[in-house]
Amino acid sequence: MTRIIAGFAGSQRLAVPSSGTRPTSDRVREAIFSALESRDLIVGSAVLDLFAGSGALGLEAASRGAAEVTLVEKSAQAARVAKANAAVILSAATASKVSKPRIHVLPQAVSAFLGTTPSRFDIVFIDPPYDLGEPELAETLHRLVNHVVPGATVVVERTSRSPQPALPSALELDRRKDYGETTLWWLTAG
Repeated sequence: MTRIIAGFAGSQRLAVPSSGTRPTSDRVREAIFSALESRDLIVGSAVLDLFAGSGALGLEAASRGAAEVTLVEKSAQAARVAKANAAVILSAATASKVSKPRIHVLPQAVSAFLGTTPSRFDIVFIDPPYDLGEPELAETLHRLVNHVVPGATVVVERTSRSPQPALPSALELDRRKDYGETTLWWLTAG
């Protein structure tokens, strides 16, 4: 089990798929969201969580005031877990009498989603399986640039042994931050 750290659904427990995912630790999620909140980026934003797993990153954003969250996960089992977790967040919004965020759970491959969606996002989380190759990650970033607004923030989570992702010219490296075996690459859309 993992939990929502803060916001209207703070302390709500989230289910995690029994296999095939690697949930982002509470410590790393707290660091991500502290940085996003310090820049006043979350409230009212459109958030995309690619390789969503349980949906914890996107749902944390929903709890903290994102207006719309899209979770993309190709594993049918993980997508079912994410959908159940989204229901928990929406129920917490009702109980807290706050405006419900729009949450979409899409059980499809990231490449298929990026090839068909007309949507554009303010914040994007990319937390692929560590065994996803660098060429596939580069392709994901290349396809993503048509779906982010200027100035959008993209956070890529990888193992600390991974090289810096190959970036398309429309994405600029803002900073790298290491947390033990986890590295976050912060990117900004030009």
